[in-house]
Amino acid sequence: MNQSSSVALPPQNATEASSVQNKLNKSPGMIGAVLFGLILVGGLGYAVAHLASDLSTTHLASAWPYVLLGIALLIALGFEFVNGFHDTANAVATVIYTHSLEPHIAVVWSGMWNLIGVLTSSGAVAFTILSLLPVELILQVGHGAGFAMVFALLISAILWNLSTWWLGLPASSSHTLIGSIIGVGLANQWMGGRNGTSGVDWAQATGVFRALLISPLVGFGCAALLLLLIKLLVKKPELYESPKDNQPPPFWIRGLLILTCTGVSFGHGSNDGQKGMGLIMLILIGTVPTAYALNHAIGYNQVQDFAAVSQQASQVLSGHVSQDALIGDARTDLTDYIRTKNFTPNTMLAARQLSVEITNEVLNYKSLANVPASQQQNVRNDMYVESEALRLMAKSSTPQFSSTENAVLANYKKHLDLSTKFIPSWVKVAVALALGMGTMVGWKRIVVTVGEKIGKEHLTYAQGASAEIVAAVTIIAADQYHLPVSTTHVLSSGVAGTMLANGSGLQWSTLRNIALAWVFTLPAAAALAGGIFWVMRQFV
Repeated sequence: MNQSSSVALPPQNATEASSVQNKLNKSPGMIGAVLFGLILVGGLGYAVAHLASDLSTTHLASAWPYVLLGIALLIALGFEFVNGFHDTANAVATVIYTHSLEPHIAVVWSGMWNLIGVLTSSGAVAFTILSLLPVELILQVGHGAGFAMVFALLISAILWNLSTWWLGLPASSSHTLIGSIIGVGLANQWMGGRNGTSGVDWAQATGVFRALLISPLVGFGCAALLLLLIKLLVKKPELYESPKDNQPPPFWIRGLLILTCTGVSFGHGSNDGQKGMGLIMLILIGTVPTAYALNHAIGYNQVQDFAAVSQQASQVLSGHVSQDALIGDARTDLTDYIRTKNFTPNTMLAARQLSVEITNEVLNYKSLANVPASQQQNVRNDMYVESEALRLMAKSSTPQFSSTENAVLANYKKHLDLSTKFIPSWVKVAVALALGMGTMVGWKRIVVTVGEKIGKEHLTYAQGASAEIVAAVTIIAADQYHLPVSTTHVLSSGVAGTMLANGSGLQWSTLRNIALAWVFTLPAAAALAGGIFWVMRQFV
């Protein structure tokens, strides 16, 4: 996968590319550097102050958990930093190569909208990805196997992303992280031998794979169709021209391209930023569960509401308990169900029993902040297992609940998730800053690939707008359905689709390299993560 393999551009296009290269090589102005520095210092100050405030009520016997927390957070933010190399660079390629914005202004603008996207995200994509992990490793995230899992995921993802970035290939951070999760799951299964778990939730993974597979095809086809539709409906010759003489496009075209860049940047922040958030939450829960295992914002009034909803759910579950069920350890029985997907009479009894136990625990302590430090992790694990079991029951339609019962259980699951699946605002700020810093440092390689090496001719204004409109809509729609997609693949395939529809020709060597990166990312990341996990388990 040699990044230098590309078809020579015609003289006019080569001149345009050279003019863009001159802009890319300029250093950012003093005002921009100072502004970015102020944002960085302010954001870091905010994150550090809130982290310190959260930890002020935590009293640990040794300093080791704090050291481990610091190392893990640096590596997790490093993953998002490298993510910025790849994906955010895609958002600014079209505005740079159409001279709509100066490169460094475009990067700062994109970074700001990434920040807004991250801050307004729900966090649902983060927990969708985490649900692919082996359940017993999530429950043991504060122990050796759990830490080995988190470090293996992060280190393997960073190594592969850096490798593809060095080659200038728009590889997918989503593919990389999910491949790493599969590698850890399989390694955990093989290391367990006959007593090992299912390793990977393949049913959940199938839905994620489907989103990752279809989204580039959607980007390619829809961008091509949108360009043809625009040509049919909009009779403005200047829209279908390439930039000339290093001049920006007409004002209305420039505004359109900046708007589409904004949409892709916002969508990227709201979707991709969540991947790092989920891993950071695992780190926080594992190292300082007293502060982060449960959502301390759930106070007395919310606990009373939770108890009422939980009692309703218990009544629904009681109506489906079989007479053949045997009382056992509720959490163990539900963990086995999540792991094997094998519903037994004991499963429903365990779900009912655990719902009663959770209700008694939260009522006893009045608020989640009052749960004793020694019990925070246990209460959180009970809630997590109960929620995941309900998700699987709803997905498999086993047992058959009525529509009214489904509504009660869905409301109960929502309350469980509010207690355990939350992301503090400082985590979002830290992730957004890491994405922005990565974009500022490493954006040029991927921008050049998208702008020069996909088509044989220079991007027209209409092509750039079509590719980014489709990318923004696809990413934001996936976010609404809690599915991770690749900004890189959607946008680069969209650019390729517009080149084909415009008759501009494609540089097949570049597309071949991108396709090879797409094919090999999953197995390569899986092998890396599985190997790192195995090595770390020998020492941790």
